[in-house]
Amino acid sequence: MDTHVLIIGAGPTGLMLANQLGRRGVRTMIIDRHAGPSLQTRAIGVQARTMEIYSRLGIVDRALELGKDGSGANLWAEGRWMARVPLDQGGKGVTPYPFVFILGQDDNERIMGDKLRDWGISIQWNTELIALQQEAGHVTATLKQVDGTARKVTAAWVAGCDGARSAVRELSGIKFPGAPYEHVFFVADTQVTGNMIPDQINVYLWKKGFHLFFPFRGKDHWRIVGILPAALRDRKDVTFEDVAPSLRGEAGALNFIACTWFSTYRIHHRSASRFRDRRCFLLGDAAHIHSPVGAQGMNTGLQDAYNLAWKLALVTEGRADAALLNSYEEERMPVARQLLNTTDRMFRLIVSDNPFAGLIRTHVLARIISIAMRREWVQRLAFRTISQTGIRYPESSLSKSLESLPKDAPRAGDRFPWLWLRFLANGPVEDLFQKLDDTRFNLIVFGQPSTAGDALGLGDLLRIHVIPADPANDAELARAHIPQPSFYLLRPDGHVGLRGARLEAGAMARYVSESLHLEPKSGPRSHDRERAQAMAG
Repeated sequence: MDTHVLIIGAGPTGLMLANQLGRRGVRTMIIDRHAGPSLQTRAIGVQARTMEIYSRLGIVDRALELGKDGSGANLWAEGRWMARVPLDQGGKGVTPYPFVFILGQDDNERIMGDKLRDWGISIQWNTELIALQQEAGHVTATLKQVDGTARKVTAAWVAGCDGARSAVRELSGIKFPGAPYEHVFFVADTQVTGNMIPDQINVYLWKKGFHLFFPFRGKDHWRIVGILPAALRDRKDVTFEDVAPSLRGEAGALNFIACTWFSTYRIHHRSASRFRDRRCFLLGDAAHIHSPVGAQGMNTGLQDAYNLAWKLALVTEGRADAALLNSYEEERMPVARQLLNTTDRMFRLIVSDNPFAGLIRTHVLARIISIAMRREWVQRLAFRTISQTGIRYPESSLSKSLESLPKDAPRAGDRFPWLWLRFLANGPVEDLFQKLDDTRFNLIVFGQPSTAGDALGLGDLLRIHVIPADPANDAELARAHIPQPSFYLLRPDGHVGLRGARLEAGAMARYVSESLHLEPKSGPRSHDRERAQAMAG
């Protein structure tokens, strides 16, 4: 077999998946039909959950160097400032990154692409998938190379990270229902001065649409996103100079110094009918396309990759049965569809040409948001939703509780909360997220001793953290509503797999075997044909 996992598409989703597999030692090949990385991009918002993943991958510092912290958004209606929406207050204590980070998709791709070198992975550009044949233990992919010749590659698994026109999705016969929005949008990289609040996102609402100004690195550098005026929608040769008058009319006095990039595009809202066909998976835009509300699209694709990677790694290594992979679609499809429905409803209100909708947008919406965002619980709810730290998998077959814990305690399927704890008696207070190993499972035990790791069924896949009794720990656990005694088994992606009050080795070993489909030993099961085939070659 040529590779364990063949990744089609070297955009953000494919790069994240390749990095997560590479750092786990999975033999990976990544191809892309383009000649090289994209130099022009629309996605610019990096959410807190993505920053947390970047931290585990070791690239967050590089991201922080290249991007800009968007700590707040200012709402303007018909040129008049209406309200400031704080993006940092609601995230305090929730994450180390309580903001929306402004970093272009091209920079995200560059950072992740550079990281691939650490795992000895290189992208094969000018290489296009043209055929797929699924067999009992592998997939044969036919690839068209830059010189026009074709070659066949065998892989245990194929990941379609190849965008809205996914070849993996089409060759797998998976439907992609949905439609484009009627409006035409534009994006521009500009150097401009005006009434924008510096270093913050500025949202200009007007009766026939909106404009978004995102602060970028550099003096007076703003990325502008908006709707083309109706008179320009049918033109194919629209330039930034054509759009500038409407910007000045709605956003006030603007002085455009330069425009280095301008593009128009249509936005679709679609979701694949399935996220998997046997040995082929769909991730990112190949599986779901959203409106730009809340900057969710790219981040959702990155979480798709983070969710699938640890499962694929365990299966290809022979540590888990292939049944574990069923949980990818089970968990990620509901997230994508809920997000699609939510952003679609909001987006239709924001872009509607209906005069009544325009009145709501400019005279009601901003005032409601201004009043609501004064309340701390609204700020926290809004942050958890936008930042994707609130995504959870309560209905997943991997989410189990042994006993009933208080209703406000972290639940099975939740992303485990960010805590500062003493891990040793009289030791320093440390960041829990920095202590967790996201290439393994992490068992966190409160108010009780831990059973020996060998009895829990995970072998060297498990890291155990027994939290000692300490006043500082007690206060932090009370803040997070974590009872004592209790225990939480965290999956490699940081979500709670199993929780309970008293840790029992037998019950956990059953969860490992029956829910995670892992062999309760440190090594692979030699009799598992599915995994042996995945390891072959």
